[in-house]
Amino acid sequence: MRHAPYIEAPALTEAPAPAPTMQVLLIIAPENFRDEEYAEPRAVFEAAGYTVVVASASLETATGMLGMEVQPDLLLADVQVGDYDAVVFIGGVGAAVYWDDPQTHRIAQEAVAAEKVVGAICIAPVILARAGVLEGKQATVFKGNCGELEAGGAICDSDIPVQRDGLIVTANGPAAATAFGEAVLDALAE
Repeated sequence: MRHAPYIEAPALTEAPAPAPTMQVLLIIAPENFRDEEYAEPRAVFEAAGYTVVVASASLETATGMLGMEVQPDLLLADVQVGDYDAVVFIGGVGAAVYWDDPQTHRIAQEAVAAEKVVGAICIAPVILARAGVLEGKQATVFKGNCGELEAGGAICDSDIPVQRDGLIVTANGPAAATAFGEAVLDALAE
């Protein structure tokens, strides 16, 4: 009696991780974003080979607190989080317009759910707190705003210039802009 040859079943493997898109999304306010919080991280990302895409609530030229002008590439409503490796919220007093904005909350929530790197600098971490994605996370923010983060469940220390907790990177203001960009890049590299 002949037996059928033994054929080994293929091993079950996890689905491969999606390939990096090599794109970083920067979200800026239409007015009064903080110039260096935009320019310095952008330079860090581009030097590492990432394409930077800029989203805002308007496609009109955005103006920074120090006079920088930036032409957004797309509206917040058109952002598809899956197109980016990281989503970064830029600060400046204008960022407060997004604190309770449903589109920025959707973007933050989708990015965290998709295990993307998420960054926010200056007062922009308040967007993350109000979107409900900082629960139990170590974070920093511009002085005087820790209460906002703590209300969202974060553990806040505004004296720390850059704070990373997993894939979430926060920074407390313009002086930390380059280090913030580098911390986001480090998170992308892991």
